[in-house]
Order: sequence, then structure tokens, then C-alpha cells
Amino acid sequence: MDKQNNSNFETAIFAGGCFWCTEAVFQRLNGVVEVVSGYTGGNIKNPAYREICTGRTGHAEGVKITFDPNIISYMDLLEVFFATHDPTTLNRQGNDVGTQYRSEIFYTTPEQKQMAEDLIHLLERKKLFDSPIVTAVSEAKPFYVAEKEHHDYYNENREQPYCQFIIDPKIKKLNRYFSKKLKA
Repeated sequence: MDKQNNSNFETAIFAGGCFWCTEAVFQRLNGVVEVVSGYTGGNIKNPAYREICTGRTGHAEGVKITFDPNIISYMDLLEVFFATHDPTTLNRQGNDVGTQYRSEIFYTTPEQKQMAEDLIHLLERKKLFDSPIVTAVSEAKPFYVAEKEHHDYYNENREQPYCQFIIDPKIKKLNRYFSKKLKA
């Protein structure tokens, strides 16, 4: 798919803990054209990773997803998002602790906002999680692309313990529950 020449593509922006994990999950979905790791939701321009790690910039580690809605819907992306991270822990995912690891959906259209809020209400009503969902739904703010070493991290570093112990289980869950949505 040529991402440069298709005006039908849409954008989704999610923060679900470490962007290495989130990037690895969404890269595998059919209809996803590009996944870029970066920083969003904060207070300063052009933050660097070392600043994000302090938690003082207000940014979350996130991913900006370009997708073809004719192949995969925004609702599909939301379902994968909620299935592959813990939306019930405030400012943390596992051992990653701090506001930069929060669960947040940054909507780019009023329709995305409505779908995200509706899905959260449905998940809460069905009590699919043991604790209340703390995922925030916020209007998209500037997205700053992360440094080069953070791009395609899982695919380039699968032998790293973090990838084996943290990301591999997410990929296995994705393969188990969303196999029909994966790239060939």
C-alpha cells in the first residue's frame, strides 16, 4: 500500500504503556499501513526520550497508526488496543510506572471520540476487567516522532529480555484472539 498517495487512509493515536509493545502489536494488523512510535499529550515541543522518562513533560509514549478503513476499522483497532494492554492501571503497565505509560486514546475526529467512549462504556457494563477502566479519551495533540532507535524495536531486538518477557506475550495474545485480522 502506498501511504503517500491514498487520501482514504485514517489516523489513530494510542498510548498503552511502552511504545515498543504497542508498535509491535499494531504493525501486525492487516490494513495498518504504518505505525510510528512517539510522544503525545504533553506540554513542551519536541521532547526527547530522556525528558519523557522523567514524567515531567506530560507526554505519553504512544503510537500514531495510519490505517486503511476499507480493510480494518477504527473499532477493530480499539478492540485490539483494549485486549493487548491493561486499561485498568493508572499511569503504569506492569513494571513501567509513570504518566508516560498511561492508557489514553487521542481521537482525531468526533466519530473516533464517540466510538472510544461507547466501547469503554460497553466494556465496563460487561465487566470484562476486574477493575474499572482508567483509559482517558482526549483530543489529539501534537505527536512528536521518537528517536530512531525506538522505531521497529521489537522486530529488531527480539532477543532482548524485555521483548521476550513483555512483548512476546502480547503478540501471542494478538495471534490467538485476532488471527483473522493479521497480515499474511
